[in-house]
Amino acid sequence: MKILNNIYPPLIVVAVVISLLSNFGSLIAIIEPLTFTKISISNQGFISFSSAEQTYFIENQWWRLLTPMFLHFSFAHLAFNCLWIYVLGEKIERIDGKLIFILIIIFTGISSNLLQYLWTSSSLFGGLSGVIYGMLGYCLVMEMESNYFKYGLPPGLYLFMIAWLILGFLGILDLFGFGSVANFAHLGGMLSGLMFAMIYKTLNRRI
Repeated sequence: MKILNNIYPPLIVVAVVISLLSNFGSLIAIIEPLTFTKISISNQGFISFSSAEQTYFIENQWWRLLTPMFLHFSFAHLAFNCLWIYVLGEKIERIDGKLIFILIIIFTGISSNLLQYLWTSSSLFGGLSGVIYGMLGYCLVMEMESNYFKYGLPPGLYLFMIAWLILGFLGILDLFGFGSVANFAHLGGMLSGLMFAMIYKTLNRRI
């Protein structure tokens, strides 16, 4: 099957498997290797997070820059993100190729996680939504100079996702029961997606 040759389906599968195994983040032993900084559990059962310096520069656990994207804390959170990875991932991978798709995931995933951590100082966050916003930012820039909708995304989709981002920062999503939203991960994803697209287009012009 053609879908098995793509990158985006395994991304979805990994997120689903980790969510189910960890009971949507409630099993610390499962999510600990994936959180942004290392988790320690005392003999009394108290949980604490190591500093970024301890995690990265002393213990060299650099994979944690990316792995929070596989953590999801509710079924709705997982389903929403997997749906968008399926829609956007298929389009970007098919049109721009596997390498660009992988680079977008890495660049926007790390950028969104970093901004969320640096702004909030919390390590307990996760989800693919930062990458999704990164993909949207990338598609927006790539379509701006096109005479056609390269990815077939309606303009209203961009407006909706930007409005969703703003509502998150205003705290309105919390009022409607969407839980704790990683707003700075969304913002970091969007900004890094825009940046990646601009760098990509600049390099293409020079080649």
